[in-house]
Amino acid sequence: MTHHECLRVGQAAPDFTATAVVDQEFKTIKLSDYRGKYVVLFFYPLDFTFVCPTEITAFSDRYEEFKTINTEVLGVSVDSEFSHLAWIQTDRKSGGVGDLTYPLVSDIKKDISEAYNVLDPDGGVALRGLFIIDKDGIVQHATINNLAFGRNVDEALRVLQAIQYVQANPDEVCPAGWQPGDKTMNPDPVKSKEFFAAV
Repeated sequence: MTHHECLRVGQAAPDFTATAVVDQEFKTIKLSDYRGKYVVLFFYPLDFTFVCPTEITAFSDRYEEFKTINTEVLGVSVDSEFSHLAWIQTDRKSGGVGDLTYPLVSDIKKDISEAYNVLDPDGGVALRGLFIIDKDGIVQHATINNLAFGRNVDEALRVLQAIQYVQANPDEVCPAGWQPGDKTMNPDPVKSKEFFAAV
């Protein structure tokens, strides 16, 4: 993927092979190995910075909720795997993230950040991109925050559940703010009136 091509929703997620820290060990992971699962792939600027640990630990604390809906979480930054390991081995009270339930991927060559179009050209770090990739390897959702503010795990879960719902029920669509169990809509001018009539 060249620098000028923008990754868009509906396209295949660029595959990558990289070193990650998993359970305090270095492992080579490949995105395409997760086919058949959904993947929440999120980028963050740097280890040992201030907003990052809150996000990293929030995803870790809620990991079981992702796992129960057939989803893997992968965190990525341009740090080395050694920096990732040091950050994981630093407890939360001291500004570390402690043990994590999901892999932290090292993008030291910055090619993953570049493929996903989240590399900040000025700082050379990844912006806060979050991509939800479905079990066929297609990007279904993408958001990018600037460096100074973090993301919401609840919203990532909600979007993921909405994607899974519409993929399981292709004749329905989810309205704004949809939560599991809420009414959905039929994407048909006549049938959609049923939804609005019942609101």
